[in-house]
Amino acid sequence: MIKKGCTGLTLGLIVCAMAFFLWQQGALTGFEHAAWQWRVAHFAQPAAATSRLRIIALDQKSLDWGRKENNLSWPWPREAYATLLAFCKRAGVRVVAFDMLFSEPSVHGVGDDQALALAMRENGPVVLSCTLAPPGQGQAENGSAPSVLTISGFSQWLAGSRAPVLPQSVTMPVPELAASSAMLANISTRPDPDGVFRRAPLFVTLAGQPVPSLALAAYLASLPGPVPLSLGKKHLQVGELGVPLDETGQSILNFRGASGTVTTISLAAVVQSELQLAAGEIPVIDPAEFKDTYVFLGMTAPGLYDLRAIPIDGVYPGVEIHATMLDNLLSQDFLRDSPVWLAVFLTLFFGVLAAMIILFCRNAWQSSLAFVLLLPLPFVAGFIAYGKGLWLPVAVQATAVLLALISGVVFNFATEGRKKRYIKRAFSQYLHPTVIDQLVANPERLRLGGEKRELSIFFSDLAGFTGMSERLEPERLTLLLNEYLSAMTDIILASGGTIDKYEGDAIIAFWNAPLSQADHAGRAVQAALRCQERLAELRPDFKARFGCDLFMRIGINTGPVVVGNLGSSQRFDYSILGDNANVAARLEGVNKEFDTQILISESCCRQLPAGITVREIARVGVVGRKEPITVFEPLAPGDARRTLRDRFAAALALYYQGEVAKAREAFQDMGADDVVAGRYAARCREMLANPPLAWDGVWRMNSK
Repeated sequence: MIKKGCTGLTLGLIVCAMAFFLWQQGALTGFEHAAWQWRVAHFAQPAAATSRLRIIALDQKSLDWGRKENNLSWPWPREAYATLLAFCKRAGVRVVAFDMLFSEPSVHGVGDDQALALAMRENGPVVLSCTLAPPGQGQAENGSAPSVLTISGFSQWLAGSRAPVLPQSVTMPVPELAASSAMLANISTRPDPDGVFRRAPLFVTLAGQPVPSLALAAYLASLPGPVPLSLGKKHLQVGELGVPLDETGQSILNFRGASGTVTTISLAAVVQSELQLAAGEIPVIDPAEFKDTYVFLGMTAPGLYDLRAIPIDGVYPGVEIHATMLDNLLSQDFLRDSPVWLAVFLTLFFGVLAAMIILFCRNAWQSSLAFVLLLPLPFVAGFIAYGKGLWLPVAVQATAVLLALISGVVFNFATEGRKKRYIKRAFSQYLHPTVIDQLVANPERLRLGGEKRELSIFFSDLAGFTGMSERLEPERLTLLLNEYLSAMTDIILASGGTIDKYEGDAIIAFWNAPLSQADHAGRAVQAALRCQERLAELRPDFKARFGCDLFMRIGINTGPVVVGNLGSSQRFDYSILGDNANVAARLEGVNKEFDTQILISESCCRQLPAGITVREIARVGVVGRKEPITVFEPLAPGDARRTLRDRFAAALALYYQGEVAKAREAFQDMGADDVVAGRYAARCREMLANPPLAWDGVWRMNSK
């Protein structure tokens, strides 16, 4: 486990390093933007400040109304906007911000500009727009300069900022209008490289001085007096409002929804309403709907449409981006870039965690579950961070997790797969396929090497095999053995037994290893009974084909032995060692003494289930052991000797007590139906003729 943990740690660190490299190279930017879109879509909803914003749209409906009702062609006379300003003044609007340029004199004459300038002074405050563009994308007009912001700490920020300060070309309103505005604001914004707007600057620089955005200018112009502004590290303080900034001085926008989230009214409806109010009529729009609001005027008509793309809307009017900025400023919920250390920490944590978990997965469903549970973790972290106002990069985290999971699966296939193939190959000769599958699924249940364990050990041998091998040709002998051993092996494996080895005609098998089997003694005895039954079915065919009557003797003992992969590093077998294995072999030989087919030890008998019928045969002293072994014979369900079981037990008790004469009579009465009773009757006669010097009831064997 420790070794696998170290491997997981190493693998996790490697895949995290790969993810960091891809992140640094920008290869994950598209993935990050897609993940950002999911977060924006989930959290986008109006805030309290959203209801304080209004957008008056110069839409197609307004153009159609102007052409039809007033014979106005585009561009409209600027005096029309004076009507708009009069309505806003009447309604108690805090400020009106124009997201449109008046860089050229009105085509309707100087008087038209002067009328709008007068309306701006009388119905202000009004913020007008200018643009700051790199050289070649615009030109300065009239030599007018935008209102200058005084921001404490700006010079220090500018000196330390990594954002380049480029020479700018300025497009300004005509002098009459510029002089009448409360403030001039920059409306130039740049999207991310993929063309989507996610960030926007609250100010830009011109000749080393800050120029406010339309949103910031609208907020400042709405206030009754000057507001102190100070700039710290990644932070702009606007009076009591704080705005987080990134390293380039931009703010991450917290979008409220798709286009139309901010209440939008057609310019035609507003102009109509003011004309109706001036005439004493009921207006189309109640001015109360605009009270204490911030109003942005922008263009949405086809051909004039100021299109933008945001994470959740590909057709988003540019004026709504300015409204969103002001919404975020009023709500104090601009998003912040998360600290780099947090993204690095979570990437390392999730990457190493995924690598460690996947390495401990043993099969396909566990690996699939790991993918299902671990892959969403970076996204969950990203969603939680978004709810806290943080832009937490998730692409690098998800990449690390994905690489860790894939690498772990490949590593498992290369190592665990090789181990599983080794297990299948090593045990295919002596384990049932179902047992092998269990070992492959749970390899820790197999301890390579030796371990002490209680097993039920099966030894079998064919009676008279030496004579058969002398009579049969090698090819026919081989065919006979293969058929016989195959039939017996199938039964042993089907019962969950493990084949230790074949020694000529002998089969050595055991139960309770490598997998634990609580009923191993019963399995062994039932397998022995089925083997004898199957051999009885095959015997006529073997007799007809090979001229041999096959009879098998089986000995079974239960006890602790050493079991495991035993041998050299180059060649080994899964085998057993120990005295209890020798006892099973001795019991097989004891069958010859009593002319029985199966004999089991007392330790095996004690663990048999109630459904298996046995009878005690003898207390046997085998070669190589001082202590006698009590042996039992299992009786098959159809065995006629079951009816003699009690009589045999009574006769055996007399024998153990030394009542040899009485025992002889009892055994002799059963001798015709029970070969074992006949053997005992003959033994009793010998003892009566030659009484032993000492009596202990043990039947002593003189050979193995």
